[in-house]
Amino acid sequence: MTDRQDDGGKWRLTAGCFLPGVGAVPAFVAVAVALFFFSSDAFAHGAERGLAMLLPNTYARTGGGLAVLVSFLALAIVPAGWFRRMEGARLRLLPAMLVPAVPVSLLSFAVMVVLILSGFLSVSDPLTNPLPLVIWTLWWVMFTLLQAVVGNLWVWLNPWTGPLALVRLAIRRPIGTTPLVHLPQRLGYGPAILLFFLFAWFELVSLAPEDPELLAKVVLGYWLFTLAMMALFGEAEWVRRGEPFSVFFRMIGLLAPIFVERPKGNGQCAWIALTWPGQRCLDAEPMPISGILFILLTLGTASFDGFSETFTWLGFIGINPLEYPGRSAVTVANTWGLLAAPTALSLLFLGSVALGAWVAGERSAANILRLAGHLVYSIIPISIAFHAAHYLTLMMVNGQYLYMVISDPFALGWDLFGTIDHHVTASFMNTIEGVRVIWVVQTLIIVAGHVVGIGLAHMIAMRYFPSSAKAGLSQIGLAAVMVFYTVFGLWLLSTPSAG
Repeated sequence: MTDRQDDGGKWRLTAGCFLPGVGAVPAFVAVAVALFFFSSDAFAHGAERGLAMLLPNTYARTGGGLAVLVSFLALAIVPAGWFRRMEGARLRLLPAMLVPAVPVSLLSFAVMVVLILSGFLSVSDPLTNPLPLVIWTLWWVMFTLLQAVVGNLWVWLNPWTGPLALVRLAIRRPIGTTPLVHLPQRLGYGPAILLFFLFAWFELVSLAPEDPELLAKVVLGYWLFTLAMMALFGEAEWVRRGEPFSVFFRMIGLLAPIFVERPKGNGQCAWIALTWPGQRCLDAEPMPISGILFILLTLGTASFDGFSETFTWLGFIGINPLEYPGRSAVTVANTWGLLAAPTALSLLFLGSVALGAWVAGERSAANILRLAGHLVYSIIPISIAFHAAHYLTLMMVNGQYLYMVISDPFALGWDLFGTIDHHVTASFMNTIEGVRVIWVVQTLIIVAGHVVGIGLAHMIAMRYFPSSAKAGLSQIGLAAVMVFYTVFGLWLLSTPSAG
């Protein structure tokens, strides 16, 4: 529930101290969430959108865009004092306690080992093998969304902290705590950018990302590679700038309305507190240009995931969507598209921030870049909204397969949890009313994410400009981009798709 760590990474904060019987709650949550631990993006396509939306969605797209625009206009005239009071608004919920990170990480590592073994030894069907379901549904989709609510859990559940601690204990050397080589500062978030792009390429472009055996090799290889990088550059520094999921989940955790309020003096207890989404982004350090590009990469790849399946994209690259030939025919085109989407988004974002700052009277390039590094946090709610809306049906369908498979992970005829006979259904996508409800929920998610982003961007801008009106003026370009992206997101949900 927090994106920070104490005592050299050995302890993390969570809820439960001073409440009788509640001490077991964090452990139970940790065990349950440990199953989330190592799944790549939930971009899996087990719940395909194999239908054309014939609902009157033009009104929804127009209404969604207007909602974001009206939100921007309203913020420009709201008194600055309202925002300053809102900045410090929080509600204490529960006392917090210290929970050791090493045992939880070791549990996460053990779950990873079981999943890798299932990838090698269980059936090859990705819908009855637990590894692809955990990787593409549970961890990247559900775990990501969970952290947008309760904060960064990856500091506990990453599968490297525990094993590194055991290695240090065994060899009696500060492996992972004292770097052998310093990671060059000039690289910034470059390693995380490269690794996240490779991850997105594997999931979105490669030929068989759901093949259990291949996926097991990739997961094992990535774990070994990351362990080596942590030993070489130090765990803390590699987690901060190199390991892409640690960076991504840390950014997502800043958005969470539930967080740990640190004690201000000795003898005081930390508290689990509630605030408005994104409040902690206000006090976060502005990202350097490489950090900006990393955040925009996460949104750009998610957007291209949806766009690459549309009739529009397939027609553009010369593919008949009604005779889709498979991934091998679009590998090159989709690779270029995956590069182009975050590049275009980055240019659009940086250009819109520069335009707004110039209109508001800011001429210093250094100040504009610093403003962009802070405003990029307002993209995080939009990225999460795309994530939730795009993978909603995936969670609804593949989540049922996972519920069934957990009882028999190695296809040996077990029924450990009594779920093996569960009947998977997708009937909610077979009726116009079911599809209508799903699309309305997706629409609300997209619009809500952009409204939160607009509000967060305005509050950040108020720290750089003297008045609410001036801050609003500086957001003209960014607001236009957000309105466009709202309409684009709703169009993606409703346009004919080959996926």
